[in-house]
Amino acid sequence: MTIKAQLVDLHLNQIYPVELTLKGERISKIHRVDNIPSDSGYLLPGFIDAHVHIESSMLPPTEFARLAVVHGTVATVSDPHEIANVLGVSGVDYMLKEAQKVPFKFFFGAPSCVPATSFETAGAVLNSEEVHKLLENPEIVYLSEMMNFPGVLFEDKEVMRKIKSAIELNKPIDGHAPGLGGEDAKKYFAAGITTDHECFTYEEGFEKAQLGVKIAIREGSAARNFDALWPLIKEFPKQIMFCSDDKHPDDLIKGHINQLVARAIENGCDLFDVLRAACIHPIEHYKLPVGKLQEGDLADFILVEDLNSFKVKETWINGEQVAKDGKSLIEFIPSETPNNFKALPKSPDHFRLQTDSLEGEIRIIKTLDGEIVTEEEKLLGARQNGFLLADPKQDMLKITVVNRYVEDSKPSVGFVRGFGLSKGALASSVAHDSHNIVAVGTDEQAICDAVNAVIEVGGGISATDGQGEIKLLALPIAGLMSPENGYSVAEKYSHIDLWTKEVLGCKLKAPFMALSFLALPVIPSLKITDLGLFDVNKFNFVPVEIDQ
Repeated sequence: MTIKAQLVDLHLNQIYPVELTLKGERISKIHRVDNIPSDSGYLLPGFIDAHVHIESSMLPPTEFARLAVVHGTVATVSDPHEIANVLGVSGVDYMLKEAQKVPFKFFFGAPSCVPATSFETAGAVLNSEEVHKLLENPEIVYLSEMMNFPGVLFEDKEVMRKIKSAIELNKPIDGHAPGLGGEDAKKYFAAGITTDHECFTYEEGFEKAQLGVKIAIREGSAARNFDALWPLIKEFPKQIMFCSDDKHPDDLIKGHINQLVARAIENGCDLFDVLRAACIHPIEHYKLPVGKLQEGDLADFILVEDLNSFKVKETWINGEQVAKDGKSLIEFIPSETPNNFKALPKSPDHFRLQTDSLEGEIRIIKTLDGEIVTEEEKLLGARQNGFLLADPKQDMLKITVVNRYVEDSKPSVGFVRGFGLSKGALASSVAHDSHNIVAVGTDEQAICDAVNAVIEVGGGISATDGQGEIKLLALPIAGLMSPENGYSVAEKYSHIDLWTKEVLGCKLKAPFMALSFLALPVIPSLKITDLGLFDVNKFNFVPVEIDQ
């Protein structure tokens, strides 16, 4: 098998016409030639997502691969801590098993923070011994993002044991330290942590890059940091990678790492610096068995139409063509549906919030569109008959988290702004990181209907207008993923997403992705778990009502 095209040589910083010869899984020869057809395209190493949670695509590995290869992605550095929080080690094993079914290169890490904190209820706990056993598995290539940065700073014994295991086994350690700077940042990364994908300002990225940290520029469905961080490509070209972190199925249909490459080039970044960030740096940092488009390498490469749009014509992995002209050549493979879901249906009374005061301010979570960080607002709460009420006219909605791991528990209830719902409610069992059920709505009945719709199918996302109409996408794989065809899942998700905006009035670009991060108590500043309203900066629970 031979292919004639322009070779983008990332080792010599040159572009020249070649004839590439394949033999089995490898590139046997790359021969320079004088002439090739003008429309032959450009050969590049395949794109690599340097940090992603496959589960956030709502697809198992097999279907994620089918969609991603169309955009030239050949490999991912994947943190399975979403499913690990639900199913423990068996969840990680599930991802490894499913990944082996398709010709795509998934590289999984050992989840370092299951649960992320002790301030929420998860479905499993991975202690340092279990993490060590995972790291001993050759299929596990790194220690996943160390979200418990206070544990690193205060040298928590369990946290330090996990870090020590990775260092002893010579496996990289991923970071997760949003907003951390100064001496705290120095101590955190001095512990052996080498990357961070959580930078959301240029100044933060610059400071961490100066410490030698590899910065993964993130552009996902919720957190979009490319616009703030892309200048770092010019200043620290050897330390940059690209990642999506969390990518919902409708976005994965549209594009992947290829989109970031195109935007970086459009912004004037050097072509070779950008492509090394997208194709080479993850291989070198994580020591991945992925080809770099050289003679003797595994044949992992792509053919693109041009060096502006990076529209992918062909994708090859281990010498097998897996995508051509916008079509995936990977076959649909049925997936198993393991789960851990015990919650029983709720009543509207579960979502009432009693008060003894006649007036006063309440704490409100303020969502920021395109960010997973939140802010705290203080506003006068609406009251009636001894209960605190939502006030849609002020965009003050109720938010609740329901423990999905026990049959019956009292939901936590608070308030949130930023969704803009004029009626109805949204609910989801995709709620980072413990994946209890999180819901927002304009009244208790609507919230109850949305939550119960999710409970009835053992996990999923739902939306209701509060008048009887309910939209639902079932996610029976751990309450996180669908076993259906990925393109069908993307279509259903897009329909619910659009209905949420057009009918319910939601103002957010990605409402369900934003919803999923409101229960994550390691991202500043105010969040809510199944145990209550949580101030991430103070790292403790706070009451909804503010003492007068």
